[in-house]
Amino acid sequence: MEKTVVLITGCSSGIGLGLAVRLASDSSQRFKVFATMRDLAKKERLLECVRGCHRDTLEILQLDVTNPASLASAIQRVPEQRVDVLVCNAGVGLMGPLETCSQEAIKAVFDVNLFGTINTIQAFLPGMKCRKAGKIIITSSVGALQGVPFNAVYCASKFAVEGLCESLAIVLQEFNIHITLIECGPVNTSFLSNMQSMDPEGHELQGLDPKTYALYRQYSQHCQSLFQDAAQDTDEVLQVFLDAICTPNPPLRCFTTQFFMPLTRLKLLSPDGSEYVQAMHKFVFSTSEPQGDQA
Repeated sequence: MEKTVVLITGCSSGIGLGLAVRLASDSSQRFKVFATMRDLAKKERLLECVRGCHRDTLEILQLDVTNPASLASAIQRVPEQRVDVLVCNAGVGLMGPLETCSQEAIKAVFDVNLFGTINTIQAFLPGMKCRKAGKIIITSSVGALQGVPFNAVYCASKFAVEGLCESLAIVLQEFNIHITLIECGPVNTSFLSNMQSMDPEGHELQGLDPKTYALYRQYSQHCQSLFQDAAQDTDEVLQVFLDAICTPNPPLRCFTTQFFMPLTRLKLLSPDGSEYVQAMHKFVFSTSEPQGDQA
């Protein structure tokens, strides 16, 4: 049986690494996985996880989604340039008061999260159109659907990806190509620790007004508590990816958790946004649960 060819970006850690391992270790060897990462010096952890795995199911490639030459090189390494499932997983975060975020840091977030996703889809989409088949899976976020305090830049980049994919999905159904956004909440990966964030005790916040500083300290504590109390195990999240990959006609959006659904629904129930803003403020800056329709 011909293997399903899956190319995944951002495989040095977290969801990308876990998904590459799960697919490459499939007992029926249904998948040929091209696990890519910007820095191949970080491949050892992936190799350790797949030790003993059949060599025909995994290949590790260098790919920097912000570099067109790197993308072109990666495509040439894939036999016949055929990718059945493209998983756009590479992403970075940025947390802090907006006025403390440098232009360089803001640009870096958009370069990876938005333009990197665009670059990757552009590179592989023509082949999928020619074959009139394919799936594009995007690692998205609750922060792609609703604003999160002190994550304005990250949310802006992810909101843009949602618009990109929703627009593409309308046209690509004519080519039997399915786009699916996997809406993740907090996950027990290294994403939070790797995220570029402003240390409440650090020099970046010097000169910040006292009110914003106090709110940011409170949000930082809330964020830590949220990850402790509500973060999902990686395996639970990976199952949602696997379902989207294996389902013939996956939906545009798949949610890994229902925890934030009351807030998500509130945006639809109150289109002017005022109720959502108040509910999110209460959720973050008090100890109450997310507010909104519980149905």
